[in-house]
Amino acid sequence: MKWMDDSDMDYGPLVAGISLSLLLISLFIFGVSAGQVLSIFFALMPVWLPIILFVMFFKKWMDMVGTKYYLNQGRTTLRIKLPQEIFKSPEAMEFVISQIHNTANPDNLMQTYLDGKRPLPTSFEIVSLGGEIRFYVNCQTKKTKNAVEANLYAQYPGIEVTEEPVDYAAAVPLDFEKHGYNVFSVHMRKKKDQEFPLKSYLDFGMDKLPKEELKVDPMTPMLDVMANIGSHELLFVQFIGLSYRPPSFKNGQLRIGEGPSWTKGVEEKINEIMQRDPKSKLSKHKFDAEEEESVGGNPLMTAGERDTVAAMERNADKYAYEVGIRWLYVNKHGQFNGDLMNPMIRVFSQYDLITRNALGVAWRTDFDYKNIIPGGKKHELAALKRQELKEYKLRKYFPKGSQDNYKIFTAEELATMFHLPGKVAYTPTLERIPSTRAEAPPNLPIGEFTQ
Repeated sequence: MKWMDDSDMDYGPLVAGISLSLLLISLFIFGVSAGQVLSIFFALMPVWLPIILFVMFFKKWMDMVGTKYYLNQGRTTLRIKLPQEIFKSPEAMEFVISQIHNTANPDNLMQTYLDGKRPLPTSFEIVSLGGEIRFYVNCQTKKTKNAVEANLYAQYPGIEVTEEPVDYAAAVPLDFEKHGYNVFSVHMRKKKDQEFPLKSYLDFGMDKLPKEELKVDPMTPMLDVMANIGSHELLFVQFIGLSYRPPSFKNGQLRIGEGPSWTKGVEEKINEIMQRDPKSKLSKHKFDAEEEESVGGNPLMTAGERDTVAAMERNADKYAYEVGIRWLYVNKHGQFNGDLMNPMIRVFSQYDLITRNALGVAWRTDFDYKNIIPGGKKHELAALKRQELKEYKLRKYFPKGSQDNYKIFTAEELATMFHLPGKVAYTPTLERIPSTRAEAPPNLPIGEFTQ
């Protein structure tokens, strides 16, 4: 779990060690003898050693109290059963995701550094069990479960939300190899900077509530692929979101003051696109005011740039999550379906806009482990797969490389990728409630009936 938001914290001891080494090498280059260099090294030890030890202790301590807070809150897997008809746009799910956004801001430093208070993950999951498609939300029990249920019922009155007594992911044991299974895991990420939004349901026109036969739902290709797997196959898709909050010492980062919000990065990107001075907001180029009015903006900008800037400004006004995307494919040994990989990766391209952003593969378990792990063995690759499966079960997300890290996704983007589809997603194996329940009439007699 990403307990600390400041990624530089992980490299603090390394950076300090490299800096000290460069200092000593410089002294040696300028003619200082080896004995003198060592003398300086040991003389400075009371300065650099406590700093390195403190940074290492700080991270371990924050990990420990964060884990304690995570375990104390508990986890619940909620299963969502869809009604026969859903006439809501993904805006309904955006409302749900916005309402459960909880940054868990501490009231004091004791809550931060002793209680370990911090945002905890909410996982939105689409699952295919041998072709049978289900929707799940895994969330913390104490503070989020009731809010998730209440907001789902408020936005989708015909659904059923039930708490699973046993998590569906328990069907795949951690020692999956002994039971004849194989696991394949893929992490997805935004290809460009996180300030650029994906294609959302607004771009598909779903907010205008067209008729079902006229809707274009970007989730449909994913549901079709998941519906057509074999009865012996499992396919899990997971969107793990941590409510975004700016880094600060009060929030558990070693820094002075509060760090810049992600919206600051959006503003900088917009200034770059519009070629304007960030202080005065004026374009660096001169143009005629009448020409600006006639085109509805800076005449030097293309129509695509204007759309991108408008989408970025709209997106920056939404609740934000730090999101990790993972999908997991499980099959029997010797029955691995390689033809499923490319279609599954391609279903995420529904959210791509070349001029804005796109989703692509960040990491996967079938890499050449010998190039990553010197002298790597087959059992080491199996250990990575077991770790991935364990993280999925715990709803944790550990980046596996420099390109594989949390990215900012807003409630609008998350709702586009995870929402309850209407009949436009005509998938026979998509689980729906057999009949729609009618509400009780408002004039229903209450109390004992008397003749």
